This record gives sequence, C-alpha cells and structure tokens, in this order.
Amino acid sequence: MPRDHAPVTVDRLRVIYLARRNEIRARLTEFTEVWHTASDARLWEEMVFCIFTAGASAKMGLRAVEAVRPLLKTGRQKTMTRALVEAGAHRFPNARPEYIVITREYLRRSFSMRLRERLESFRDASERRDWLAQDPRIKGLGYKEASHFLRNVGFKGYGILDKHVVQCLAEMGVIKSAMPPTNRKNYLETEARMREFAKQVGIDFDELDLVLWSMKTGEVLK
Repeated sequence: MPRDHAPVTVDRLRVIYLARRNEIRARLTEFTEVWHTASDARLWEEMVFCIFTAGASAKMGLRAVEAVRPLLKTGRQKTMTRALVEAGAHRFPNARPEYIVITREYLRRSFSMRLRERLESFRDASERRDWLAQDPRIKGLGYKEASHFLRNVGFKGYGILDKHVVQCLAEMGVIKSAMPPTNRKNYLETEARMREFAKQVGIDFDELDLVLWSMKTGEVLK
C-alpha cells in the first residue's frame, strides 16, 4: 500500500477511507477478538509491544517482542537486553527491558498479572487509561501508548495520537500544531477535536484513527 506524500485534505481522506475501509474494519475486528479470546499472558505481551513501540515504530515493536517472547514471563532485564542486541531488534535495548521488568513486577505484586480482571474493574474509560498512563509503576506507556494498548486489546474510543495522526489533523486544520500532545490536558483536547471531526466527516472515530495513520505510513498495521 503506497504512502500518500501529498498534504492530507478532507477530500483525499474520504477517497482513501473508502478504498481502505474493509481492511480497517477487519483490523478493528481482530482487535476486538483479542479481548474475547486472549489470556492474561497475551494481554501482557500486547502491553510489552506498546512499551517497545513508544519512541520507536510499530514494526520495531513487533521485532522486539519476537526477540524477547520466551522471556516475557520471568526473563531478567540483562537477558532481554542481550536478546534485543543479538537480534538488532530495538533502538533502546537497555531502557525498554528495564521498563518491562519494573512494570511486570508491579503487575505481579499488585494483582498476580490478572490484567483482564484489572482492566474490567474500571467503569470509566478515562480512568482506565489514566491508570496505564499515570501510574508511576507502569513504565514506558504515556497517553499515546496507553491508548494504543487499549485499542489493540479490543477497547474502543481511544485516539492513538502519534506523529502521523497529529500531522494529518494539522494539515486538515483540525488542530493548530503538528506536534504530538505531551500532557494529559493537551492529549484530551486534541482527542476531543478529532472526535468532533470524525462526526463532521461521518467516519467512525476508531476507523478515522487507522485511516489517518495509514495515509502517512502506507499500512493498516497495529
């Protein structure tokens, strides 16, 4: 799927959305199925993927997870680092394993890694994301990757406001700056503007997020 190098306009958005709508909906269905079928170990793997993706890319996150998958349950930080270096899988082979081990120990100590039960315990969608993004014992997520994780395991209504999506929104005049939001207030404001824009153009919010990302990357990935 080719990238769209021209500036994004509402007309181009509509054309690309219609061309990719079936693929986007199929991908969102896959995310929903994760929640219905996944074990806590699978949910943990998806969180690790998002920790790896922060400050990197989805493809790098996938390569990194593949390199450390046997170590996710009990592997030590140094062992993960060695696996990442040997595979050439990540640009931060020291910091990301540290985040993973710290987060894993917190999840294990607090609720025995029962991630599904913990995620279901939140009645409010914002509180669920706030926990992931703001709890200091969960390392490496922030609001973008907390949203990314929740979307990838089947939750709806969270915007993954990375540089690609934000740039598209800025090019269409939905927001003023193409800089990704760096705090909760700005994130929620940008997300609210994107949500209103989705209503204006008649595109489902979750589908809009994926089509915008695909317009800059050429892919409908995860």
